[in-house]
Amino acid sequence: MKMADSTDRPGGTADTGSGSGSGRTGRGKDGSGAGAPVRRRDARRNRDLLIEAAHEVFTELGLNAPLDVIARRAGVGNATLYRHFPHRAALVDAVFRDQLTGTMEAGDRARAVDDAWTGLTGYLQAVFTVLATDRGTNDLMTTHLEGVESLEAVHAHNHRTMELLLERGRHQGIIRPDVTTEDVLFALAALGRAVPALTTATNPDAWRRPLALLCDSLRAAPTPPLPSPALTPGQLNDTLHHFNR
Repeated sequence: MKMADSTDRPGGTADTGSGSGSGRTGRGKDGSGAGAPVRRRDARRNRDLLIEAAHEVFTELGLNAPLDVIARRAGVGNATLYRHFPHRAALVDAVFRDQLTGTMEAGDRARAVDDAWTGLTGYLQAVFTVLATDRGTNDLMTTHLEGVESLEAVHAHNHRTMELLLERGRHQGIIRPDVTTEDVLFALAALGRAVPALTTATNPDAWRRPLALLCDSLRAAPTPPLPSPALTPGQLNDTLHHFNR
């Protein structure tokens, strides 16, 4: 199923749920418009139900989960879902905005740590703790989904956080001089995609070992130069976009 695409919206789908305004004129018996506050309460309730159901379904099935499954779990019809969230990206943004904000806060804390290695490893452990427990967030953080405003912000913040920490590490002599931000972000995305399968097949903390190995590969040491050119920011973005295909 394509993501963030208008094809996610079925044409002419009947609303069989408890969507707002169903069967109401918007006015009370005295013509005073008393029905409007009721409709607004119903709309808020339906929106909250949809966000809660979407978080559950995305966590279980990933971001490609069918939207009609989310509507059914929320107890509303498809038309109600699309009235609140006209495309998948809008729903994803509403579900994960707070969690993505938490990732940026972890990045801010890492930036404030003077020792670059402590900041870097602490930040990555915080990020991977989330990736290992929430498949929806994992899909979101390790691919590129167009149209999710909060995701665009967290990707930019994450890139700048890694850039600052690696630059600080090189200055402190603990990060190898030839590694780039794109090198690290690509490796982290690839490892992050493997985390759900790894933790399912083994144990919830199994990601800590490969992450430790990855971090150790960044240490400055007498090592041969890295082969082939480094990824450009555009190439990294294109690669993450193809992860979702």
